[in-house]
Amino acid sequence: MRFIPHDYQRYCITRIIQEEAVALFLDMGLGKTVITLTAVCDLVFNRFLVGKCLVVAPKKVAEDTWTREQGKWDHLRMLKVQPVLGAKAKRIRALNSPGNVFVINRENVPWLVDYYRNDWPFDMVVIDESSSFKSHQAKRFKSLKNIRGHIRRLVELTGTPSPNGLTDLWAQVYLLDGGKRLGRTITEYRNNYFFPASRDAHTIFSYEPRPGAQEAIQERIRDICISLSAKDYLSLPGRIDNIRYVQLDAKAQRAYREMEREKVLELPEGVLDAGSAAVLSGKLLQLANGAIYHTREIVAGDEVSTAREVAEIHDNKLEGFMELLEEIDGKPVLVFYNFQHDLVRIKRALIKSKRTVRELKTPADIADWNAGRIDVLLAHPASVAYGLNLQEGGSDIVWFGLNWNLELYQQANARLHRQGQEHTVYIHHLLAAGTVDEDVMGALQRKGDSQAALLEALKARVDRYFQEEKD
Repeated sequence: MRFIPHDYQRYCITRIIQEEAVALFLDMGLGKTVITLTAVCDLVFNRFLVGKCLVVAPKKVAEDTWTREQGKWDHLRMLKVQPVLGAKAKRIRALNSPGNVFVINRENVPWLVDYYRNDWPFDMVVIDESSSFKSHQAKRFKSLKNIRGHIRRLVELTGTPSPNGLTDLWAQVYLLDGGKRLGRTITEYRNNYFFPASRDAHTIFSYEPRPGAQEAIQERIRDICISLSAKDYLSLPGRIDNIRYVQLDAKAQRAYREMEREKVLELPEGVLDAGSAAVLSGKLLQLANGAIYHTREIVAGDEVSTAREVAEIHDNKLEGFMELLEEIDGKPVLVFYNFQHDLVRIKRALIKSKRTVRELKTPADIADWNAGRIDVLLAHPASVAYGLNLQEGGSDIVWFGLNWNLELYQQANARLHRQGQEHTVYIHHLLAAGTVDEDVMGALQRKGDSQAALLEALKARVDRYFQEEKD
């Protein structure tokens, strides 16, 4: 695909090329990844100013997004993106393989710094979602701080630089300039711009900004931090669709392929009708999400009965979901799930978070959502198909699991993307790469007959597996 940058994208690319330290505080949908890769490509192949670039990203983003984006655009074909993921031996092999851009998850930054020590090979580092480096006490921050003198160029990317307040900015800006703008220590920063909000005789528990602190901080960092909002730069009808691919790990991929093959070969002579297609698709959609229903026989004397149980296979999509929530931190999210076990697992994953989580059941839930008292509202698309006005409570939708029903999909999205919505609506789709998720998303985007699309997508799988059996 040919990349024709918007003016703001061209401006950001130029700033990355010209400056050795810069932060792009850009909304989702403004193209942070392609902006950065375009600048890196120019610095590597045209200006010869960068040899190796390290990208530090959330785990699920590191597994897919940077590699996928590089393969999407014609002008980035010369770049070789090398994921540095998995077990230690696998990471070491990747680091010693040819490449221009090496992508590692943020949890492995301390390991990487310790692995290279003073022989650090990356003259450029990109921190994707730099807000995850906001804590000055975190190991990942301390590790990058220790190696900062070996990094010639640093780029930070995030849409939420200070999700919990201005105190989150110090560590991120320190990595850019070594403390020149906001102070060389967190204590200096706090003393200059904040006062204690709650404390006892020995400990300060929280801080509040002094009058004028926000304006003063913004002025101090204006030259190295670029802040752009989607509503100012995108000529869109109030909606941005974001597809987030989640890579299944090796174990989950094997389970998915085995299930797919097993269910396909159960079909009589490869015949696929609407009923069998629905059953097969449902099983594959469940497995893509991470769990699947199965039946267990219960024998009690001469009586034999069955019980439906849930087998949990993987947490790959749940991990991607939690990372996505982190990226849109501070904003309420309406989450659509497909299966009951999705709901159970999502609620369990959110228990440790500080978010207010509610399942949409009653008019009181609707009122509390619209009043801003709910951070994460969980709903099945069939339960919100018509008439509900939820647009006052938020502007972000996350589809944890999709289904083939185009009408339900459109009506569910219309709960936020409707008259009275004052903000751009972001509709995020979590897709397990290489699974039936991609077929469903393609069918919904084409807006064709869902049953015909289902049959067409699954027929190809049936033909492939029965041909393999013959061979």
